[in-house]
Amino acid sequence: MSESANRVAVITGASSGIGEATARALHADGYEVALLARRQDRIDALASELGEGAIAIVADVTDRDSLVAAAARVQDELGGVSVLVNNAGIMLLGPFSSDQRDDYRRMIESNLLGAITATEVFLDQITSGGGDIVNISSVAGRTARAGNGVYAATKWGMNGWSESLRQELLPAVRVTLIEPGVVATELPTHITHEATNASVNQMYDQATVTAEDVAEVIAFALSRPRHLALNEILLRPSTQV
Repeated sequence: MSESANRVAVITGASSGIGEATARALHADGYEVALLARRQDRIDALASELGEGAIAIVADVTDRDSLVAAAARVQDELGGVSVLVNNAGIMLLGPFSSDQRDDYRRMIESNLLGAITATEVFLDQITSGGGDIVNISSVAGRTARAGNGVYAATKWGMNGWSESLRQELLPAVRVTLIEPGVVATELPTHITHEATNASVNQMYDQATVTAEDVAEVIAFALSRPRHLALNEILLRPSTQV
């Protein structure tokens, strides 16, 4: 169990997938949780299901003002955050071309700049009592493949930034980088390139690792005593190349 007295977790992208599963796992572990996402109906339903100690806050990680407002609510209603899970992100794969230029900007602004902005906004709360930052990256942050170049670039960026942040904030704040492989979530359903959407979703339909599996790993890392930091965790299906 964490030695931090203030057990409050903010999870971005909490409306589905790894974010939703992490909110459930941490709430079960005794955390109060702030569920941040754009889809109000989903986070309202999740907060209602979790009950006491869960609040839903509509926020977009690409909109700093919405994050500042969210941070104020977390401070006022929960007394500040001790754990920030930077989970919000999108995976818009496809061949590199001008046709995909809007997708590239969306991924950079959501996956990388969104995490950086959320951390910047919540950092004072996290550092005031010592805490944790969990950044959700990807196997794509280690191995780029044809058709995922900009997505991989956002995850390589997340990895490099996380390592720098780790060194800057130790020992008061632990930074943990989580790099999942194929996980059964809705992530590939938003791919706009039709041929890529079909092929990637066919692969994800066979996924054996669940969002709950990843959430369990996150909860385990956070539960370690403060003198121990699990800084980088790579996980994927046992059959994934």
